[in-house]
Amino acid sequence: MSFVKALLPGLILTFVICIIIGSNGSHGGWLEIHRASIQGYDFYWSWQLFVASTGLAWGIFWMME
Repeated sequence: MSFVKALLPGLILTFVICIIIGSNGSHGGWLEIHRASIQGYDFYWSWQLFVASTGLAWGIFWMME
């Protein structure tokens, strides 16, 4: 259950960091931040950062149980 709760904070953290780094023109090194497009809406995204931030949130929620 803690994994399901960790998905939203991981998504928000990824989105915010990708906006900050991507809008400055950087690719974030190993984060590989790229511009994604879904149904005409463009945004910056990084799967590596999403996995890391979700794992961090999952660990925090797991320790709180």
